[in-house]
Amino acid sequence: MAITYPYNFLDLFPGWATEFDVLYRQEQSRTAGGRTIVKDLGSPLWTATFQSRSMQPNELDEWRARMKALEGGTQEFRAWPTSRCYPIAYPNGVGMGTVSGAQVNSIAANRKTISLKGLPVGYTDRIGDYIQIGTSNLHQVLEAATANGSGVTGTFEVRPHLWPLSAVNDAVTVVKPSCLMTQVPGSLSTTAELQTGRGTITFQAVESR
Repeated sequence: MAITYPYNFLDLFPGWATEFDVLYRQEQSRTAGGRTIVKDLGSPLWTATFQSRSMQPNELDEWRARMKALEGGTQEFRAWPTSRCYPIAYPNGVGMGTVSGAQVNSIAANRKTISLKGLPVGYTDRIGDYIQIGTSNLHQVLEAATANGSGVTGTFEVRPHLWPLSAVNDAVTVVKPSCLMTQVPGSLSTTAELQTGRGTITFQAVESR
């Protein structure tokens, strides 16, 4: 079977996202009076570091081969914060109900305050949850919100700000919310121990838009 892109391998990856956060694209300057001025050069991008557990030689070689499908930093893969495959309030999805028709209900003018609809009654977003809007726009929840009897939440803030094309009625994903990433060139390490041949795989990635 041919390898397809974006490459989807994290479900099988024998490891963890040790870091998953936003990379702010900013520059900084200071005036003669000591004031610090920060300017955004673009919307933040998600960045991540992934690390595997210690693997035996055969498994390590298998993953060395799998990682070559990324072709350095040229091919995209689907990535998510592995600590947040499910919302905080629903470990392993227990008690969450079916969340298949969630959508964006409203977007404030500041592009960082939203509400959702199409959720189970009483569904709860907690601070630290992630949501995916559309096919690959990933955001983290900064305020708790609960769906009312109509499945609509109150307004809450997210970061990063919504991208320009995000709109009301866009689909919302709450289970394994993800974005597209590419491997940071030169960040892949697959070094094995000299005596045992065991080793780990680590690499960094950045959001691809």
